[in-house]
Amino acid sequence: MIEERLQNILARAGVASRRASAEIIEAGRVTVDGIVIREPGARFNPEAIIVAVDGEKITAAEKKRTIMLYKPVGVLSSTSDPFGGKTVSDIIKGSIKERLVPVGRLDKDSEGLLLMSNDGDLTNRLTHPRFGHNKTYIVKAAGRWSDDKLDILRGSVKMPDGYMTRPVPVSVVGETFNNVTTLKFILKEGRKRQIRYMCSAAHLVVLSLKRVAIGSLTLPIDLQPGEFRDLTSVEIAEALEGCN
Repeated sequence: MIEERLQNILARAGVASRRASAEIIEAGRVTVDGIVIREPGARFNPEAIIVAVDGEKITAAEKKRTIMLYKPVGVLSSTSDPFGGKTVSDIIKGSIKERLVPVGRLDKDSEGLLLMSNDGDLTNRLTHPRFGHNKTYIVKAAGRWSDDKLDILRGSVKMPDGYMTRPVPVSVVGETFNNVTTLKFILKEGRKRQIRYMCSAAHLVVLSLKRVAIGSLTLPIDLQPGEFRDLTSVEIAEALEGCN
C-alpha cells in the first residue's frame, strides 16, 4: 500500500482534522510502533504499523459518525482531563464505540449544542475560520439594564490578549425581571469566553449561557442536558452546504 503522511492517517481515522492532527503529533502525543513521532509529514504504511494517540490505539476503518450533544454545565469539552473532571467523552462512553472528538469548544460553565465526530473533513469544515459559521447563544445577564448597553454589546470589545473582536448582532429576547435580561448573541469568531467579556464591558454578569445553534444545526427542544443523538444525513448535507 502507498505510504501516507501521519497527519492524514490520523485524520482518516477520525482523530481530528488534518490541521488539528498535525498539532497533536507535534505535541508528542502520537506513537508509531511505540515510538513518539513529532513530524506530521512522516510517511508510513498504515496497514503495517500500530498508531496510538495518548496511548490509545487507533483504527483506520472506523465508520464516520457525528452526534449532537447537549453539553451540561460543569462538563469539559474535551476527551480527557488530567485533573479528573468530567468530560463530554465520559458522557458518551459505553454508548458509542467510535472515537469521537469535540468539534470546537464550549466553556465548562456554559451549556448547549456541542458536536462530536470522527469525520476529520467535516470537523475541519465546521471549525475552520474561513467558513465563518454563525453560532447562536441565549444568555441570561444580571445588572441594571438600559438600551444603550446594546450599543456596547454590539460593538468591538478588547479581549485580555489585546485582540479586538468584530461587532456582533445582539438582541433582547426576554423582558428584564429582577434585573435579569435575556439576550441573543450571534457570533462568527467565538473567541474563548468572548460573550462573558462583552457582558462585563456593559457591566453585566452572565448567569447562564446556552448555545442553541451552529450554522443550520439547532439544538432540539426535546434534547436534555447530557443527552445526544446522531446527525441525520440531511443535517450533515445542510451543514456542509454552508461551507461552500
